[in-house]
Amino acid sequence: MAEKRENWGSKLGLILAMAGNAVGLGNFWRYPYQAAKNGGGAFMVPYFAALILLGIPLMLVEWNQGRYGGKYGHGTLGPMVYLQAREGVNPRVARILGGLAGALALGVTVLLNSYYNHIIGWTLGYAFESATGGYMDKSVSTGAYFVNYIQSPSKVLVFWLIALAVLGFAVMRGIQKGIEAWAKFMMPTIYIFGIILIIRTLTLGAPVKPEWTPIAGLDFIWSPRWQDLNWQAALAAAGQIFFTLSLGMGIIQNYASYLKPDDDIVLSGFATISLNELAEVVLGGTIAIPIAYTFLGPEGLGAGVGLSFIALPNIFRQMAGGQIFGTFWFLLLYFAGFTSAIAMYNYLVALLEEEAGVPRKVGSVAVFVIYIIFGLPVALEPILTKTADLAYLTELDNWVGSYLLVVLGLLEVMVTGWLMGAKGLEEINKGGYWKISKTFYSVFIQAVTPITIIILLFFSTKDYIKAGYFKAIPSFVENSPALIPWVNFARIVMFTVLIVGFVQAYRNIGKKYGQELQEGKVLIRRD
Repeated sequence: MAEKRENWGSKLGLILAMAGNAVGLGNFWRYPYQAAKNGGGAFMVPYFAALILLGIPLMLVEWNQGRYGGKYGHGTLGPMVYLQAREGVNPRVARILGGLAGALALGVTVLLNSYYNHIIGWTLGYAFESATGGYMDKSVSTGAYFVNYIQSPSKVLVFWLIALAVLGFAVMRGIQKGIEAWAKFMMPTIYIFGIILIIRTLTLGAPVKPEWTPIAGLDFIWSPRWQDLNWQAALAAAGQIFFTLSLGMGIIQNYASYLKPDDDIVLSGFATISLNELAEVVLGGTIAIPIAYTFLGPEGLGAGVGLSFIALPNIFRQMAGGQIFGTFWFLLLYFAGFTSAIAMYNYLVALLEEEAGVPRKVGSVAVFVIYIIFGLPVALEPILTKTADLAYLTELDNWVGSYLLVVLGLLEVMVTGWLMGAKGLEEINKGGYWKISKTFYSVFIQAVTPITIIILLFFSTKDYIKAGYFKAIPSFVENSPALIPWVNFARIVMFTVLIVGFVQAYRNIGKKYGQELQEGKVLIRRD
């Protein structure tokens, strides 16, 4: 089976696809908002600390697990974790760890992408609205326009289905002709659009107030405000690193599984991180916030996650060439979202190929149907409740899109660093032009990174308890009875998918490695 697996066509295609996996919507509207909210330049201290302590080590671990699993013909996380865990524990225990990893990865790739695909659909729809002048009528506020948009079946469903169909078509074409080809087009385009928008941003002048300039906006986001730097900012920085690098999802491992056994993963991993940070810190930090500051001042930055769909459209109404630059902005967001969502889509197709021998084209159609089923509640809630609170999406994002990523990251680094031990370092450096030192491996992957994640989980859990997320009725909907059923439904869906994911991974491992599970020792090796 391993011999039949497709490989990446070129090193450039691999790096662009992996960088596209990391470069997503969070780079351009989540990161600027987090930085502006949590101390501006001061936020960069915990941000880069989290990049060094968490991002780089976990990136190497996930590339390592993916390439290692690919040698055995696996493209999904459960068997990959099993293969490495069995080096340090009995195969039966390793099977349970693999089942847990498979459950969490399935939860992310099904549930996170079920609502992430909708946001991609919004960006595609808003690119169309920008190009056609749909939201340029100043008689309707952009906030009301957005609410009307997500409550309009003819808009939200059509663009969501188009976005899903394009994803399905790309994955159907395979690794080289599909994912790699689209990455080679979309990734350079993201940077080109980003540079165009930066140039336009920095030439806006001061159309509203003399002190509201793009440079003042850059000063706001980059000047350290140490009084705003606290534990909450540190948690936000660590969460942003997980989100922006697509860690704790299983999708880096899926892409890395298509590597050849001796392909360099250290150099490729650092290249991926570098391209992501360029998109996030340089492009993301130089577009949205300065534009918002120029037209809305410091208070405009409070738009938060509404920055892209409410605040910026209001600005595009006012600025010269707003339709053109609004189209560029939303196409940039669409391409960034697409290159991340395609990785989650491919994970599920690989799961069907690996588990049931389903051909790629059939699997792509099946996953298209799966995403329609799991994405319908996201679309229907605002239509049926006549609100824009999106409680179903919020509950899934609180757990699947934020908390469980960190749990899975901890499991991954413990399996490689603690259970695989010295073999993990050997595997990471195999075929590498760059090699990491034994000291780095021992200090970070085996000690500092898992300890940091445990601390992060401890304080995150405290924050979740304080925010009421563990309550039967979470605090954010306790005063909105109409939204409570949507939260409960989200929890039922989440637990169902996690259980199915565990059973699927557990059975898959048993089917492939039944003999060594029975005998309690490793029998199958591929070097």
